[in-house]
Amino acid sequence: MSDLRTFMNYVIPSVLSFALSGVYAIVDGFFVGNTMGDIGLSAINVAYPITAVILAVGTGIGMGGAVQYSISSAQNKPKKAMNFVNGTLWLLIVSSIIITLSAGLFPEFFVSLLGAKGTLLEMGTIYIRVIALGAFLQIGSTGLVPMIRNYGGAFFSMVAMISGFVTNIILDYLLVWVLNLGMTGAGLATILGEGLTFLLAMIYLLKKSSISLKIPLSIIKKISGPVIRVGIAPFGMSLAPNISLVIINWFSIKYGGDRAVATYACISYVICVIYLILQGVGDGSQPLMSRYYGAKNLHKLKITRDMAYVFSLILALLGCFATFYAKGAIGALFGTSASVNAEIEKIIPIFLVSVPFVSISRIATASFYATEKTAFSYVLTFIEPVLMLILMLILPPLFGGQIMVWWSSVFARIISAILAYALKLVVEKSEKTQLS
Repeated sequence: MSDLRTFMNYVIPSVLSFALSGVYAIVDGFFVGNTMGDIGLSAINVAYPITAVILAVGTGIGMGGAVQYSISSAQNKPKKAMNFVNGTLWLLIVSSIIITLSAGLFPEFFVSLLGAKGTLLEMGTIYIRVIALGAFLQIGSTGLVPMIRNYGGAFFSMVAMISGFVTNIILDYLLVWVLNLGMTGAGLATILGEGLTFLLAMIYLLKKSSISLKIPLSIIKKISGPVIRVGIAPFGMSLAPNISLVIINWFSIKYGGDRAVATYACISYVICVIYLILQGVGDGSQPLMSRYYGAKNLHKLKITRDMAYVFSLILALLGCFATFYAKGAIGALFGTSASVNAEIEKIIPIFLVSVPFVSISRIATASFYATEKTAFSYVLTFIEPVLMLILMLILPPLFGGQIMVWWSSVFARIISAILAYALKLVVEKSEKTQLS
C-alpha cells in the first residue's frame, strides 16, 4: 500500500469525525437560535466552553493513552501497550466522576466565570447542569475514539461519530422544536448523542482487545504520568479555541456588547469547525507518526508529516473559500437578527485571514505530541491564547475598540504559526542529523 493511500485511510475518517464533533455545537446553536433568538444563541455560546473542557479532558487522556499504546506496540511490547489501554480507561472514569461532581454541583458559578449575567447566566446554567449529568458519556466518547483509531479502526470511529451526530440532530428537533424544552432539550440531545458514540466505541474495544479494569493500582500510577504528559497538548489544543472564545467574549462584552457576542457566536461555530477539520488531519496522522517514531523509521515519519502539512493547508484554503462564499447566509442559519447577520458578513473575512496559519500550528503540535516532544507541543498549544490576551489588553483601547478585538485574535494566530514553523525546522534538523 502506498504512503499516500495509507495516510488517507487514516486521515479522511478522522477529518470527518472532527468535522462532525464541531457540528455538534452548531446543531444546538441552530435549533436554539431559531427557537429562542439571539439570547438563546448567546447563552449557548457563553456556556459552551464548559462543555469544551469536558470534551477536551476526554480527548487529552484518550490521545495520551493512544500515543503510548502505538509507540509501545511498535517497540514490540504488547503487555506494556495493553497496560496503557487499561490504565487510560481508569483515568477516563476518574476524571468523569470529578467533572460530574464539580460542574453538576456548581454550574452557576462556572457559567458566571465566563462573564454571563442576568438572563444569559440563567439560561447557560440550565444548559450546563444537564451537560454535567452526561459528562461520563462525553469524556468516554472523546477518550475512546483516539484509542479506536490507533487500533486501526479509523473508519469505525467515523461511523460511531456519525451515529452520535445523527442522534443529536433528531433529538434536538424533538426536544427543542417539538417539545419546546429549550436549553434543557439542547443539553439532553448533546449528551445522548455522545452516549451512542461511547456505546459503539466500547463495543469495538471489547471485540478487538482484551481490555480489563482489573489492573493493579501500581500500574495505573506508572502509566498515568506518560499518558498525562502527552495528553496535555491534545487537551490544550482541543480547548484552545474555546479559551480564545472566552477571551473574545470578555472583550466583546466590554467593547461591543450583546450584539458583538451574538456576532462572534455564529462566526466561532463556523471557524471552529474548520479548526477541528485541521486538527483531524493531525490526529488522523498521529497513529502513523507514533508508529514510525516507535519503530525509529524517521524517513516514513517525515513523509507522513509532510503529507499532513500539505493536506491541512489545502483543507484550510477550501474552508476559507467556502465560508467566504456563504458568509451572507451564516447569521440566517442560526436565526439571528438582520443587524447581527450584516455584522457577521462584514467581520468574518477578518477571521479567515488566520485559517491557513492555524493549519501549520495544528499539524506541528500534533506531530510533536505524537513523537513525545512534549515541551514543543505545550508551547504551541498555550501560546495562542496567551498572545491573544496580551494583544487584546493593548490594541483595542489604543486603535479602535471592537474591531481590534477581532484583529488581535488573528495576529495571535499568525505569530503562533511563525513559532510553529521555527520549531518544525529545529526538529527536522535534528532528525536529519540522526539519518546522516
